[in-house]
Amino acid sequence: MYHFDYVSRKKAMPYKKELIEIINRVQDEVRSDFTFQFTFIGSSKRNMITYDSKTNKGFDFDVNIEVNDDDEDYAPKEIREILREALNRIARNYGYSPCEDSTRVLTIKCIDYRRSSIIHSCDFAIVHNCKEGQQYIQFDRQTRACAWAFQAQPDRDLERKVDVLKKKGFWNEVLDIYLDKKNLNTDPNKHSRSLYAQTINECYQRHFGK
Repeated sequence: MYHFDYVSRKKAMPYKKELIEIINRVQDEVRSDFTFQFTFIGSSKRNMITYDSKTNKGFDFDVNIEVNDDDEDYAPKEIREILREALNRIARNYGYSPCEDSTRVLTIKCIDYRRSSIIHSCDFAIVHNCKEGQQYIQFDRQTRACAWAFQAQPDRDLERKVDVLKKKGFWNEVLDIYLDKKNLNTDPNKHSRSLYAQTINECYQRHFGK
């Protein structure tokens, strides 16, 4: 069993403001190449950030970086490297580790080295919105190649159910059930977004049927 709890808005806000400052500085740094907008997504957007007090992993933020390159002047790898290098130069001044690479995101971590623990981290996905949907820069860790890849579209029906549950006063119930699901989850392949979707569907079914 895990020991997840919610990170209060008061606790998360100073770190979020710091990340916004870092991103703003990155925007200035790369402006001679391209501009971009950014959006906090997932639990960062929903104010549902969680952490397990029994671990040293801290909590995380998720940010989409949408690059303005409609004329495709830059290859995906160029875009990723420009942003990666700028993040490394700027974030280190705030005590963050260099970017870590994964298939979908670049990750910076604020580490308490004395306690060998992560205070918090931030995952950056580089995205592009087009009429067919949203793409992200996918990184192949073996070949080091980068390419645009389509990602799953938002579930509009899920978003509708969220709106209804909030308007009808059932959101605290959603928060409680989601936290229980995270703490009782034994499937390492079942991620937070899946548990969130399950929670919304179950709460909606309970109160409004199909």
